[in-house]
Amino acid sequence: MIHLIINSQPITVPEGTTLLEAAHTLRIDIPTMCHLEGTGHFTSCMVCLVKDTRNGRLMASCSMPAQEGMNIITDDAECRESRKASLELLLSEHVGDCEAPCQLVCPAHMNIPLMNRLIATGSFDKAIDVVKRDIALPAILGRICPAPCEAGCHRKQVDEAVSICLLKGFAADQELDKGVAPVQPKAKSGKKVAIIGAGPAGLAAAFYLNKAGHQVAIYEKNEKAGGDMLQIEETALPVKVMEAEIAALMNSDIKINYNSEIDQLHFEQLRQENDAVVLAVGASQETMGQLGLELTKTGIQVDKTTYQTSMEKVFAIGNALRPSKLAVRSVGQGKELAFILDELFKTNQLKAYPSRFNSKFGKLQEPEFVEYLKESVDDKRLQATRGKAIGFTMEEAVAEAKRCLHCDCRNPESCKLRELSDTYGAVQKRFQYDERFKVQKEFAPQNIVYEPAKCIKCGICVRITQQYQEAFGFSFIGRGFDVKVGVPFNENIGKALAKTAALVAEKCPTGALAKTDIEEQESQ
Repeated sequence: MIHLIINSQPITVPEGTTLLEAAHTLRIDIPTMCHLEGTGHFTSCMVCLVKDTRNGRLMASCSMPAQEGMNIITDDAECRESRKASLELLLSEHVGDCEAPCQLVCPAHMNIPLMNRLIATGSFDKAIDVVKRDIALPAILGRICPAPCEAGCHRKQVDEAVSICLLKGFAADQELDKGVAPVQPKAKSGKKVAIIGAGPAGLAAAFYLNKAGHQVAIYEKNEKAGGDMLQIEETALPVKVMEAEIAALMNSDIKINYNSEIDQLHFEQLRQENDAVVLAVGASQETMGQLGLELTKTGIQVDKTTYQTSMEKVFAIGNALRPSKLAVRSVGQGKELAFILDELFKTNQLKAYPSRFNSKFGKLQEPEFVEYLKESVDDKRLQATRGKAIGFTMEEAVAEAKRCLHCDCRNPESCKLRELSDTYGAVQKRFQYDERFKVQKEFAPQNIVYEPAKCIKCGICVRITQQYQEAFGFSFIGRGFDVKVGVPFNENIGKALAKTAALVAEKCPTGALAKTDIEEQESQ
């Protein structure tokens, strides 16, 4: 038996036990990328590095056997910095977008590619569910949003961007036509929030706070909800559409008080009676100043990460911060603040809306157009024949949605490379080459796509196909820095993964091998 210490905890293990296995016995988690239980170690990623304090030596815990007298540290500053460097080396060759460029530039951060896939397959109910995770007023925004998302669309390089806003509006219209079911909030929290202003920011905050189970009351100085949207021409935004969508949003536990001008006395009363007060009004320097809030040249002064004003329990979003005609930005801020307040009520901690690591590789190269068109159609952008205010027909929507190139990752939530890069603060461009690998897509049985440019050469798929005795399987091709993972003898991937396609996709630590099933992505 071998006696050693890991993170100040003594342990005795059988000879031949790796440091990774010994640490797991103590319930100490060490990150890995290339390790797969039940197969031989490969020691390629070097993310599992630990340190022996006796000599300061760093070693890969997945392959290093425990030795008598070792004193191992698994997570000090040097270990973390080494893991970060290992991840940055892996990222230097990784060519993939964690999230599609259209989603990254959308102020509400909507999962646009998934919406497109669902519309393309006729799953309109599921499409609107995806939209409403991030956008509370999609029928309205589908008509009036200037579509900053379309500026980031990769399809724009091939011919023209996908008509994202019209598709969003189409999904919303389908739901409105059927009748929007009232939101079923989670268990009631007992927390109360007052929202001043029923424009896009206030309505969005109310929608998501109510959905989270908090009691919401809106105070609006006018006779109708909508804010500046009430001034939009009928030819751009039909009144019946706006009223129907706002009425559907209100068809829940949200209370709204019209003709309610908030003076200082009422404001102080709201602060006393609620767990939070949200200012979602057009900023008036005089009015806001009278309430005792700190102001900037454009509106209310807030902490940019939490939207908190200079007053405790008081938050501000939308045009209260600065005048803007971009309603989708206000809607996005409403969603973010609702999340921040929900976390505050649960944990008693005020924290910023979470952001995640995102791998990005920039523009497509012309030879890559054909690779992305493998999952798309070579059709030109469609316009709504009935006009934008009415929107796409069903046939037009399905045809336009099929133009999406699906340039997002299929494993954005389960990708270990993304998760660990986030944890260790990895910088993608630290070791990046001037010339990147070109994107390729190959398709295998069981709805599996293989994108070699995302591969980090962990060897997991190689070991699995060997273990299950695939006739061809995956192997390492080439030598040195030029080595790649592929199918020997130039055979196709279908023959390589005849038995193991789903399994290798499940175990792949990146999105290099992934399932294309929409249902699975929808649940993430």
